[in-house]
Order: sequence, then C-alpha cells, then structure tokens
Amino acid sequence: MIRIVIAEDHQALIDGIKLALEYEEEITVVGEALDGEMLVELVRNKEPDIVVTDIRMPKCDGITATRIIKKEFPNINLIAFSMFDQDEAIDQMKKAGAIGYIMKSSSLKKLIEAIKSVSKNIPYYDDAIITKDNLTKEEIILSKREKEILRFVGEGKTSQEIADLLFVAKSTVDTHRKNILKKMNIYGKTDLIRFAIERKYDF
Repeated sequence: MIRIVIAEDHQALIDGIKLALEYEEEITVVGEALDGEMLVELVRNKEPDIVVTDIRMPKCDGITATRIIKKEFPNINLIAFSMFDQDEAIDQMKKAGAIGYIMKSSSLKKLIEAIKSVSKNIPYYDDAIITKDNLTKEEIILSKREKEILRFVGEGKTSQEIADLLFVAKSTVDTHRKNILKKMNIYGKTDLIRFAIERKYDF
C-alpha cells in the first residue's frame, strides 16, 4: 500500500484528489495539509511514502517544505502539484528533492500515474511543464536592477511602490518591466507576476 499525504491550500482540490483515489486499491491518503507548516508536522507524525504538494502555500511554501522533509526523511519521495509551468519552479523543486512534477491542469489520472511511478523511485514529470520556448535559466540574463524589480513584482508591489523603494521614476520601472517581459518572452502583466512569484525564490 502506498501511503500519501496531500498538501494544498484549496480544500476542494484535496477533496477531488481523494475522491479520485478512492478506487485505487494501491493508494491510501493518510493525511492532508492546507499550508506548508502543517505539511511538515504531518509528515513528521505520519511518515508517509509519498507527499503530493503544491508550491504556493501559506506560512511555508512547497519548495521550503520539500527541502525540510527530504533532509529529515530522505526516503520519502515528493511530487509537486502546481499551476506553474516555468523552468524556474520545476528546477527549484528538483533541487529541493522532488522527483515528480504534475500540472494542476492535467488529469488526475496523470497524478495517479506519478504516485505509482515515484513510489518505485522512478521520476515522473508532466509533459505540460515544457515552457513556451523551452528557455533554460542559463539562457535568461537579467541585470541587477531587473532582478530587483522582478523580486518586488513577485512580492505584489506596484510600479509606483517599486519606484518609491528604488528612488527612481515610475517610468523607469515601467521600462525595466517591458525589458523583462521581452527577455522572458512573456506577454502580459499576469504572466510577469506569475513568473516573478516563482523566480523570487532564486534571488
């Protein structure tokens, strides 16, 4: 029997996963967590075989939680279950110790396949994680100021707030943001914010 713990800050999604797993005789859910801190404590108490975790969670993100769990329980395998498909997010979860990565937009059948694969120590990555132009981190070169601005974007700050913090004009920040969009080959404010949220862990 494969014993799993699920970490996700949306209860409805947890319920959906549990419902899909009801018909899987090989898999049983032994716990669920709504934030990263709860996940770490749950793993310490239950010591499951597999952890399925979101990346963006309150209190402690999935990357940090994965790192802690792998350090304390090297035999527990982790699968990222995320809406983010950027290379940055995937790379950071790999470095933290995850050997699986499934997109939330994929079918739960894929998640079940990943659980079974990872339980045998076989990595499993969703085909959908390939980015628009397959850019790697090494191909993306940002200036020091662009990195600063991207970090602030990831923290939810507006262009005016960033300008005030850096003592520059708002138009300067807007220009940098346009340059970042061009380098990242992404097309709008929402995509930039989504990318920045994941990228900020690497600064």
